[in-house]
Amino acid sequence: MSLIEAGKRLLAGGGSRELTVTVLVVRPPTPESASEVDAHVRRVEASGIGVRFHRLPAVDPPAECAGNMQEFKSRYLELYGPHVQAAVRELRAAALVVDFFATTVIGAVRELGVPTYVYFTSTAALLALTLRLPALEQAVDVDFEAFEGTVDVPGMPPLPAGSIPGFLGRKNSPNFTWFVYHGRRFMDADGIIVNTVAELEPGLLAAIAEGRCVPGRQAPPLYPIGPVLDLGVKDDASNEACVRWLDAQPRASVVFLCFGSMGWFDAVKVREVATGLERSGHRFLWALRGPPAAGSRHPSDADLDELLPAGFLERTEGRGLVWPRWAPQKAVLAHPAVGGFVTHCGWNSTLESLWHGVPLAPWPLYAEQHLNAFELVSAMGVAVAMEVDRGRDNLVEAAELERAVRSLMGGGEGEEGWKAREKAAEMKAACRKAVEEGGSSHVALERLRDAIRKGASTAATA
Repeated sequence: MSLIEAGKRLLAGGGSRELTVTVLVVRPPTPESASEVDAHVRRVEASGIGVRFHRLPAVDPPAECAGNMQEFKSRYLELYGPHVQAAVRELRAAALVVDFFATTVIGAVRELGVPTYVYFTSTAALLALTLRLPALEQAVDVDFEAFEGTVDVPGMPPLPAGSIPGFLGRKNSPNFTWFVYHGRRFMDADGIIVNTVAELEPGLLAAIAEGRCVPGRQAPPLYPIGPVLDLGVKDDASNEACVRWLDAQPRASVVFLCFGSMGWFDAVKVREVATGLERSGHRFLWALRGPPAAGSRHPSDADLDELLPAGFLERTEGRGLVWPRWAPQKAVLAHPAVGGFVTHCGWNSTLESLWHGVPLAPWPLYAEQHLNAFELVSAMGVAVAMEVDRGRDNLVEAAELERAVRSLMGGGEGEEGWKAREKAAEMKAACRKAVEEGGSSHVALERLRDAIRKGASTAATA
């Protein structure tokens, strides 16, 4: 989805009529994910925005990757190399943009002399860590999950080992091996497009560009074009009952809790959240999801009677709303009544929050979210720190949530919350200025268009 949004940006620029964007569609390996992809492709095709699609022939998924999602994705896309090469030749492409796990096809496309760019959907912090990983593998002589110190990622404060993504915890795991591979292949690209804003991560982007992450090698050109988001709010989302409930709340008075498309809580976590929210005294909108149904990877609608402590809804009636199904996050974060966001720290959710100037309290759950949480607090300053116990399945105790909500919403002691709110307002202005004409992301996008055009001209005369 983020790749398609980036394609829309390329098409939307002035003077870009000679550019076309075609998305190569890989057949997802499960019926549920295939259905999701097909539905999204149909929506984009029907929208008339000009993005085209080219469906690649199916290949048999690799076997023996159980529990190693990064390995599975990397090997699966590697099998598509010949089909990608054929499609690039057939389409007479001027450039190919691959995502994080598709660097395995770079070699096949290079045989055609076609420039290849990596589109990095996450933070410059994760990009810097991934580029740095081959050196860190040698510098740290134990697994990261057993390491108690900090690691050096140029451009950011010393990184606690506890904030390194869990899939990098063990050096002998296939996931770790593949991340080292991708970190090396990023350096072979003709450019790296990053879904970030130069003003959000200036030190990290400078460290990458200056070659400090991979000493002795010149980094590919960087194109920070973010925030790459579909910020349109549908009318039906604005009419959801939870958004209408916000209409009756005072400005910046509600803390919003939402944990992404795959985040759900068991009864233990639910009890801690409920207790913390009740004790905080603040207004809240809590998107609570239940465990996925059999055969699905997405959370189910929550059974509030089963999950919530007895009497919680009655005791918080009037100042809180528990929403037991999918929540229209974009519409909620855009609402003036929302003053804080307790989030899993997925990068899209984070960018949406910063676009609207909403400060955060990070509750990371999986993937690179612990790294994002550290950066939001320690480097960007847009978030209030919250202690998350990774050893207890990322549990946050009620007293810690209460403290963080009070600080975030302005009812706690100290300056942490005030600083986070002030910094979030600054980042809102920076994000919006970046995408305007002459802004940093707008300029980076123009540089990318020029590079693509230059590559096309070179190929045509070769």
